Amino acid sequence: MTYALHPGAEHDIANALDFYSEQAGPVVAERFLEEFERVAKLLITHPGLGTPTTRGRRTFPLKVFPYLIVYRNLESNIRILIVRHQHRKPGYAGGRR
Repeated sequence: MTYALHPGAEHDIANALDFYSEQAGPVVAERFLEEFERVAKLLITHPGLGTPTTRGRRTFPLKVFPYLIVYRNLESNIRILIVRHQHRKPGYAGGRR
């Protein structure tokens, strides 16, 4: 099993990397990306690990960074829909499929 990123999730990650690069430096941005990859691999191995939400989605937080991964467990892969900062409104990017 693998994971696939929704284009909006790619954008979310790029925005987070830009923010951390500018505000905290490239080392912190790299740590964010490493943490995202760690959680994505964990979800591939254990797709039911996240907290169930609506429409077949699940959420799982990153460690240290205040972000949630919103994903769906599909037959062939994990589809990461949103990488949302926890201080954003809960409905942020809710229309992504």
